[in-house]
Amino acid sequence: MQRTASAHWSGGLKDGKGTVSTQSGVLSQTQYSFSTRFENGVGTNPEELIAAAHAGCFSMALSAQLGNAGMTAESIDTNASLTLDKTDAGFSITAVHLEVKVKIPGADPAKFDEAAQNAKKGCPVSRVLNATITMDAQLIS
Repeated sequence: MQRTASAHWSGGLKDGKGTVSTQSGVLSQTQYSFSTRFENGVGTNPEELIAAAHAGCFSMALSAQLGNAGMTAESIDTNASLTLDKTDAGFSITAVHLEVKVKIPGADPAKFDEAAQNAKKGCPVSRVLNATITMDAQLIS
């Protein structure tokens, strides 16, 4: 499988504007700029898109790990909080925190914890990020 996305940028860093688009068309010339990335401007930014990708990828990976452990979740809700810090090397994604709530009535907590840890390590987006990835995973019975 291969997926593509594209970006267009015009102007300088602070006064310029850009758009991002995805092969599927879900994003089509979606606005981003300096203000959407480093201030509170309207639009998206690369870090927000990575956080969304990580939340989605992790949720699917957890569903697979739960299935391997003989469990099926009624629901998996994942929020990913990405941290962008200025380091000596420049701006870097330094951390992602996954806040996870999973509803599986009657589940074995130890098997759930193992599945969640395996999903955190095995999710393809987790593996591509050169960042510390943390998680709080809650089982809701």
